[in-house]
Amino acid sequence: MKPTTITLPDGKSIGFDHSPSVLEVAQSIGAGLAKATLGAKFNGEPTVRDLREHVPDGTKIEIVTAKTADGVNVIRHSAAHIMAQAVQSLWPDVKVTIGPVVDNGFYYDFDSPRTFSTDDFEKIEKAMGKIIAADLEIRREEVEWQKAKDLFSKLGEKFKLELIDDIIAKSGEKTVGIYHNGDQWFDLCRGPHVQRTGQIKAVKLMSIAGAYWRGDEKREQLQRLYATAFADKKDLDLYLSRLEEAKKRDHRKLGKDLGLFMFHPYAPGSPFFTGKGSTIYNELVTLMRDLYREFGYQEVITPQIFDIELFKTSGHYQNYRENMYFAQIDHTAQKDKVEGVDVRQASMKPMNCPSHCLMFAADKHSYRELPLRIADFGRLHRFERSGVMHGLTRVRTFCQDDAHIFCRRDQMQEEIVSFMKLTTKTYELLGMKDFKLLVATRPESRMGSDEIWEQSEKALMHGLESLGLPYGISPGEGAFYGPKIEIHFVDAIGRSWQLGTIQVDFNLPEAFGLEYIGEDNHPHRPVMLHRAILGSLERFIGIYIEHTGGKFPTWLCPQQVVILNVTDKQTAYAEECLNALKAIGVRVDFDRRNV
Repeated sequence: MKPTTITLPDGKSIGFDHSPSVLEVAQSIGAGLAKATLGAKFNGEPTVRDLREHVPDGTKIEIVTAKTADGVNVIRHSAAHIMAQAVQSLWPDVKVTIGPVVDNGFYYDFDSPRTFSTDDFEKIEKAMGKIIAADLEIRREEVEWQKAKDLFSKLGEKFKLELIDDIIAKSGEKTVGIYHNGDQWFDLCRGPHVQRTGQIKAVKLMSIAGAYWRGDEKREQLQRLYATAFADKKDLDLYLSRLEEAKKRDHRKLGKDLGLFMFHPYAPGSPFFTGKGSTIYNELVTLMRDLYREFGYQEVITPQIFDIELFKTSGHYQNYRENMYFAQIDHTAQKDKVEGVDVRQASMKPMNCPSHCLMFAADKHSYRELPLRIADFGRLHRFERSGVMHGLTRVRTFCQDDAHIFCRRDQMQEEIVSFMKLTTKTYELLGMKDFKLLVATRPESRMGSDEIWEQSEKALMHGLESLGLPYGISPGEGAFYGPKIEIHFVDAIGRSWQLGTIQVDFNLPEAFGLEYIGEDNHPHRPVMLHRAILGSLERFIGIYIEHTGGKFPTWLCPQQVVILNVTDKQTAYAEECLNALKAIGVRVDFDRRNV
């Protein structure tokens, strides 16, 4: 057998006379670690490998246990299989589809002749408890694809047959992975999974929703069961207590109670801010404008609607049109009729970046003028399906504290550093000091060459490293035109929200032919940095309401002071106080009620 050397995170090496599995590596380190092993990461990559996978020679390995978020996700992946097994043990005529891990839990979609209800949750949880208590060994089997189809065909699992065909077509492999819960049940899956069902210590079914097979409204309608799982019951109890606290802090409830905003069916997904809500909104804009002056930004105003050709140039039409609002502009009755064209297509802008490219292109620029930092509080419109809209946090019309920086390549690092300083200062002023950073890398559908993406991703990573800021990787989550740093704020009850971002873009300057004259008197392409700190103001306000529980810092409160009089004898003095406070800019009210 070929010798294999594995490197541990502390730099120590372990030698084997064969290619060991992840579990074998853990066993060579110690029995305690082996028992806790749920998977591993190879060479610093974000993907968690199955504990049954063999480790190649020269690999640097990091063992994953339940003490990490990655380990909890492995537990939840296995719990999804256990839930599917439990459902089919109770109702054998139910067919299974897919069961991925999602934020804070997992779901499984079922094709069922009966309608599930929350009354079924206790039965399902009990059936899951029996499977967990049996401590079944979870085995992985590589099965020749046609044999796998025969296995699932005998069970009438038509969805699995479709998945197998897709896996083979995309991968070109001849086998697929099947995981067995003991000898009782099996499912098509690529893993990773825990060693035994007994490693899942706490599960809870949460809710039911409808779904379509593969998200296609023309396909079969399924029933989705959402659930969560943990390695420890204490963690589950903490999670459930946080959910209760989240209900109390729900911005939709608090926003109504505090009289901050409303919605109306005539404008779905489009919030109305009241006088009080508009005060918060405008104070946030004022904060950002003050910081912009300090950090060298200029604010611009750009149009709301553009000819579709703009978005074809920017690539939004090709890559983003399902999220855009379009309109037909009829020129037949207009004085400015375009010769030979009666109708033209236009779109509400979903982003400010194309219009900022037009503004940059309108003038000649020298290398001495760069960086040019353009900020824009323009209103944006993006189509969101009705099923995903959620109060202020998912709307169809919104405003961002949006800006774009046009700079030279040698200025990128400095601009990323400046952005992080601005972001840190903003969050500190808002009492939001707990945040984490992720670098989102190239998605499958994207503009530009791999070489450009490589340069862009490295620029972001080096910028963070120069500040000594730790970061993780979010693979495939970059924008279609460039990678980005995502800033995830952790709120008062431990939830993570993505707020700020900075994105490196070599592609839009190329698409718009943007140029500046360099020191060598020749034209050069600028780099475009897309950035936001609060992100959507609507979404930020929703998140901030929940973070503070509606108890805003004084400078942001719509009502900073309320004057109360004991009897009518104090009314005149109360009026004096009212006028004096108003004169110095305090937001004050006089409560004249007698009760």
